[in-house]
Amino acid sequence: MDVTQAAMVLVDHAASCGIIEQGDRRWALNMVLAALHADGCTDEPLSPASDANLDSALDSLTTALRALPGNEMIVDRDDAACLLLGPVMPRPSQVSQRFAQLAVDDPCAATDWLYALSCDTRYVRRAARARNICWTSPTRWGELEITINLSKPEKDPRKIAADASARARGSYPACQLCRENEGYAGRGDADPHGPHPARQNLRIADIELGGERWGLQYSPYAYYDEHCILMSDEHRPMRVDAACLARLLDAVDLLPHYFVGSNADLPIVGGSILSHDHFQGGRHTFPMDRAPIDERFELAGFDDVEAGWLRWPVSVVRLSCKDRRELLGAACAVMDAWRAHDDAGAGIVSHTGDVPHNTVTPIARRRDGRHELDLALRCNVTSAERPLGIFHPRPELHHIKRENIGLIEVMGLAILPPRLKRGLDAIRDCLLTGTDLASAPEVLPHLDWAVEVAAAHRDMDPDAVEQILRDEVAQAFAHVLEDAGVFKWTDEGRVARDRFTDVLVAR
Repeated sequence: MDVTQAAMVLVDHAASCGIIEQGDRRWALNMVLAALHADGCTDEPLSPASDANLDSALDSLTTALRALPGNEMIVDRDDAACLLLGPVMPRPSQVSQRFAQLAVDDPCAATDWLYALSCDTRYVRRAARARNICWTSPTRWGELEITINLSKPEKDPRKIAADASARARGSYPACQLCRENEGYAGRGDADPHGPHPARQNLRIADIELGGERWGLQYSPYAYYDEHCILMSDEHRPMRVDAACLARLLDAVDLLPHYFVGSNADLPIVGGSILSHDHFQGGRHTFPMDRAPIDERFELAGFDDVEAGWLRWPVSVVRLSCKDRRELLGAACAVMDAWRAHDDAGAGIVSHTGDVPHNTVTPIARRRDGRHELDLALRCNVTSAERPLGIFHPRPELHHIKRENIGLIEVMGLAILPPRLKRGLDAIRDCLLTGTDLASAPEVLPHLDWAVEVAAAHRDMDPDAVEQILRDEVAQAFAHVLEDAGVFKWTDEGRVARDRFTDVLVAR
């Protein structure tokens, strides 16, 4: 397919998806041809009969763009679509207006429309997500969801902390969540401020949370169904406080079919971007959503609020109430009590001097006509033996998971690094061929674990090796979550949990 034909296919795709109006096709074609430094023709545009036809067109367009100077960032079909479709998409103001019009009558229709636009323009990189390896496995905590993420590199927890404390030194946009990303052309590795992805096809819908202007967009590397990001218009650090919890409740009132949650606001226990206030949400039921209540208690001063501890590896208080205002008050009471809570016997230290260690990972949803808030209790205290955190995965689990345990993982969906695929493939090959595990370089980071797995499954069926390894990874992830829990599921841990419950009941 020549470049002009490929451009026609792309424009016809845009018209058929409603990205442009039929009457805008010739204008859009000229915009695309200009970006390609190509001439037009008088032939009628082709109709993209299939996704394969569109993919073939994007392959041709990717090759043509890479041949032009200044396009070294174009490496795949999604990059080509980003550059070529961005200029012909609806303007940001038009997107916000359309979203608001739909949301008045049907919030679900509004998100359906914005999500379809993000997918049709290849901003949501479904092909990249399809490369991820995903499965579920049973554990003592129910079915956990496991993803080996092949789309993005692993982040070191210390790098995340450094990014959170560093101020942008003249870079634009200041981070990947800033509103200034909308339409941004990106920059490469050679730029003095470092690489930043292109976002020409990003469109953000205006929403209001807590009386402030926020934006709603979809994650390009979605980890679950309709993975969305809600971010403050202001570039400010993450902060989990009463205003944050109120904005979460605003979000699920606006989008009652979505859950919306926030990462914790401290290093080690927070997410990968602590420098910009934002939430994540979507239309997905996580393993934690299905977790039962282990023990109920009455929260002092909030008679209409149902409160209880989840039976879940991370220590989570679930609060539910029809009255949103009372629920918010109860959640603030739990959060404030936790921020000040010390328990030397459980290793919990609320402060070192003026430096706080206790915070929460809050998740909001609407369920059965009630507002619901889950507060996962987090503590980022460290020690000489555990410099990455006492409630961080222990060192022997770092071969599986070393990154921060953020919002998504707290809820039971593991985001594991690409290096794990290479390790698991090597372990599988050794087990199938009888090769010494220690002889394979890719196995060495996992050697102790691999030896334990082999010993536990000495007579494994060759056809079952893949599933056995996956189930063992899920068991390791369950231990990762248990490590993140501030109250362990032991007799001592239950006693420590009871001590904190007594604080809540007596307030």
